[in-house]
Amino acid sequence: MMHQDHRESVCNILAIETSCDETSVAIVQNGKHVLSNLVSSQIETHKAFGGVVPEVASRKHVETITLMIEQAVEQSGLTLDDVSAVAVTEGPGLVGALLVGIMAAKSVAFALDKPLIGTHHIAGHIYANNLTADIVYPALALVASGGHTELVLLEREGQFRLIGSTRDDAVGEAYDKVARALGFPYPGGPYVDRLAMEAESAVELPRAWLEPDSYDFSLSGLKSAVLNVVNQKKMRGEEPMTAEIARGFQESVVEVLVEKAIRAVKAYDVRQLLLCGGVAVNKGLRRTLTERCEREGIELLIPPFEYCTDNAAMIGAAAYLKWKTGEFSDLRIKGDPSLSLEKWSTASIG
Repeated sequence: MMHQDHRESVCNILAIETSCDETSVAIVQNGKHVLSNLVSSQIETHKAFGGVVPEVASRKHVETITLMIEQAVEQSGLTLDDVSAVAVTEGPGLVGALLVGIMAAKSVAFALDKPLIGTHHIAGHIYANNLTADIVYPALALVASGGHTELVLLEREGQFRLIGSTRDDAVGEAYDKVARALGFPYPGGPYVDRLAMEAESAVELPRAWLEPDSYDFSLSGLKSAVLNVVNQKKMRGEEPMTAEIARGFQESVVEVLVEKAIRAVKAYDVRQLLLCGGVAVNKGLRRTLTERCEREGIELLIPPFEYCTDNAAMIGAAAYLKWKTGEFSDLRIKGDPSLSLEKWSTASIG
């Protein structure tokens, strides 16, 4: 739905994010200034199950969403009358979890008679970088999260072109599966990262480079290689070299991510590299990518930790793209687990 009469000097977007196991509500002004950003994590609930249980996640969102909307507005120092539009994650994500946020957003937008902006979750992760810095185009985003490992080219603001993606496991999934094999609870990524940073040596593990010109990723073979090392140790009655395995795994993942990202930066002649997604909190990845970009003279943006993991502020930042073009959703939107990032691209401005 297109609207062209919405222009205001100040745009306050009430943003809602419920794509997985974090309930989050934020107020973001003009796509840059975070007036409030509340996040309620369900990690302790899902830890008992060793992963996210969709039905449980949806119920937890239902329990907290209304209160969090009230608190986010209160903390922002604004009132509901000051809200210019309501944004919500439309996809990708768990369909039941998405629906809770969408129903809440529809209700608020309808009650306030304000535009509704269905927003792409990965566009949110990418534009989290815009909350603390200025993205310069053309730019390249390396997306590393629980469900996504992608290289996305941004030729201009709001334009997304996928040039590489994972053919099997995403980075976050692979970390969690390896962590489980090493005996760590969910979510396992931080345990593997910390152990890898402490280890003095590494178990040599394979790198999946795929075809010479490919920007795609594959992590299932690496995950299997880790399981083989662990099982061989157990069969011989030996203790697995947990720290060394963690470091070998992390070095393999990071080397492929960094090399492919740097190669794409050069091939597409972009002006910035953006790191985004929950795995952007990984210290090994942040450090290696930072060092490599400094060596190559590439400008690198990485959001602060609180904007890497799922949060509503990033949804408010991405939704502002659609506000500027007047591209709004209608009240019939539904949760779309396979929402295309490329199709979500904004119309051209000017």
